[in-house]
Amino acid sequence: MQDKSVDINSDDREIIEAFRDGSQSAFNILIQKYQKKVYWIVRKMVIDHFDADDITQEVFIKLHSSLSEFRGESKFFTYLYKIATNYSLNHLSKKKRETQRSTDIETIDIAADEKSSGELMDDSARTKLLEEAIGNLPEQQRAVFNMRYYDDLSYEEISQITNKSVGGMKANYFHAVKNIQKFLSSCKNKELMENN
Repeated sequence: MQDKSVDINSDDREIIEAFRDGSQSAFNILIQKYQKKVYWIVRKMVIDHFDADDITQEVFIKLHSSLSEFRGESKFFTYLYKIATNYSLNHLSKKKRETQRSTDIETIDIAADEKSSGELMDDSARTKLLEEAIGNLPEQQRAVFNMRYYDDLSYEEISQITNKSVGGMKANYFHAVKNIQKFLSSCKNKELMENN
């Protein structure tokens, strides 16, 4: 049987079929096509670049061994997203157990980035503050918030990825937003107290 020729523009199903037929280059195409996307899914969850890099490699190792099990009941990217999310959550749980530092995150000095005249913070300060707020969320809320806020996934897609109910995912997102608002508000109040 002749090996199907696939490239990065080929449909995912064709690439997967070629891999199942023994083409290692087909798997390399999947890596080329999705490595950056997977990296950023993971990075938004674990924050640290080196951890995200390691986990991304683990995701593709897992994918290589489990691709024969992919039945195509969902989109391939949903399947890959699920693996990336699970590995990220496992990493966060392990790290939490090892260090017990869920709230010991570096404090951002807002006053240095924001003038007392009430001018808006610059983009990098806002981004750092939001990252810190997301970093303080429980793992499940963090995962749902990232999927919804950054990746614009529907609750149905998030439900497929996490194997949880749509209602549960909506509740997680709602609580994540409330916790982020609470965190940002407490930072603002702390800054006001320090400036008085």
